Amino acid sequence: MAAAEAFALPFYAEPHRAYHNADHVRAVLHTLDSHGLLTPALALAAWGHDLVYDPQRPDNEERSAEVFGAWLRGQGIQPELEEEVRALILATRHAAPPATRGEALLVDADLSILGANPEAFAAYDAAIRQEYAFVPEEVYRVGRARVLRGFLDRERIFTTPKFAGLEAQARTNLTHALKRLQ
Repeated sequence: MAAAEAFALPFYAEPHRAYHNADHVRAVLHTLDSHGLLTPALALAAWGHDLVYDPQRPDNEERSAEVFGAWLRGQGIQPELEEEVRALILATRHAAPPATRGEALLVDADLSILGANPEAFAAYDAAIRQEYAFVPEEVYRVGRARVLRGFLDRERIFTTPKFAGLEAQARTNLTHALKRLQ
């Protein structure tokens, strides 16, 4: 994993990243590890999932999967593992329900900030606004509200039993954030 971290760190150190940085990746890794769920594929996918991050583009996960996949191939990784890591990275688009247990675990760990204590959630919310500083306030409010409402409208935000305990706090945090946006 040290090689993956060394490869990824320059990407995560880009100056426009206030939330989608190495601290976020380490939080995802810590969350999975603290639950006894961290596998080599999940660790690689965590380092690769936000490798490419441009808030003005809709294809960051696809681009991250391509760049990280090319690096993995250069490391001589088994094609099956590379394909698993790619699928895990693409699952973090949060556009469809996870298809595998691994995808569900990574998605839940990625979203675990939604169920954090109010102070940590507020810091996350402020960091996201900072990443979208180029967006006028009124436009941001509408777009951010749509994203947050999308999570609230789900039957369940977290799909694995290990993360189900975050559901109530996530719904409280999201509801309060939506009220602030109105």
